[in-house]
Formats: sequence, C-alpha cells, structure tokens
Amino acid sequence: MLRVRMSAKDAHYGGNLVDGAHMVHLFGDVATELLIKQDGDEGLFCAYDMVEFKAPVYAGDYIEAYGEITHVGNTSRKMKFEAYKVIRTLPEISASAAEVLEERILVARATGTCVTPLDCQRYNKPAAKKAVAKKAPAKKAAAKKAAATVKKAAATVKKAAAPVAKKAAAKKAAPAKKAAPVKKVAAKKAAPAKKAAKKTTAKKK
Repeated sequence: MLRVRMSAKDAHYGGNLVDGAHMVHLFGDVATELLIKQDGDEGLFCAYDMVEFKAPVYAGDYIEAYGEITHVGNTSRKMKFEAYKVIRTLPEISASAAEVLEERILVARATGTCVTPLDCQRYNKPAAKKAVAKKAPAKKAAAKKAAATVKKAAATVKKAAAPVAKKAAAKKAAPAKKAAPVKKVAAKKAAPAKKAAKKTTAKKK
C-alpha cells in the first residue's frame, strides 16, 4: 500500500484537478513493490487490461493505492489495483481546511500484467529452474538442426566448387602438356647436329 498527498504541482487542470495518469503512476509503484516481494526484482510492467477513473482527485487530497497479485505464471504476474481518497481538502471553508473521510472514496481501479524474467527471479528458483529445464531440450534440438543445416550447406558449396576447381587445374596444366611435344621435336631436330659435332671432335683427336 502507498499513501501519497497530491501537491499543487500534481494538479494539471483548472480547479486544482489532478490528472488520472497520476493514479496509473501510483499503480506502477505498487506493482514494483509487489514484484520485489514476489521475486526479489523490480520486473517490468507489460500492459494494463483495464483502467477506470471513478472520482475526481484534487491537490491536497490524500490517496492510498493498493495492489494484489491475482495469478502467477512462469514469468507473468497478473495484478489488480485500487486507489482511494482518504483525506480531502475543504476549499469552501478555507485554503488549508481538510478532513479525514469516515468512508474512503474509490477514485480509480485497474488490472494489468507484469513480467519478471526467469534469470531475475531470486525467490522462486525451483519454478524458474523447472521452466528453463523444460525449454532446454527444444533449444538443444534447434541448435542441432542449425548445425546440420550449416553442414549440409557447406557440403553443397564444396560439391558445386569441385568441377570449377578441376577445370581450373586442367587449364593450368594445359600449357605444360602442350609444350612437352614441342620440346621433344626440338630435341629430335637438334640430335643430328649434336651427333655431327661429336663425330668432328672425335676425328680431330
């Protein structure tokens, strides 16, 4: 529960009327307190399902805001909120006159959902671990599937690249292969001259 006095700076409209958004702001603070008590973490406010403003609030009024967790999921916490006026100002008497209300007045109410991530839940470890363990096999299967896809893609790329590499190697070897017969012919043509030179040398001796 939070008790707050609405000050002059909280007044947003004529006649010192406080805007309804200020009540929603109080509900947010109440939700944070509830999450700290539940999980040991401030958590996050996900969404409001319903907000109703039931009575006007003026500068100088005292407001009490209440909240309650109505449902606890793995990470979600559903809540309901109510804000009551417990002290009101009496401007018709004087600028500083006020009174404690015998019966408090409901000024706003709401319902909403908050979330506390599993790794942030400090007071609910067994449930958090159970939820993580439940997700683990699916996560492992997804990783295995991804690895198989990568392996398959690599094999496809390798298969596609093989003919190109083979063609490139053959093209590179072609000049050397073509040069071999030319070299052989040149050697054949040079043989008689070499033989004659050898014969002349032997005769001189």
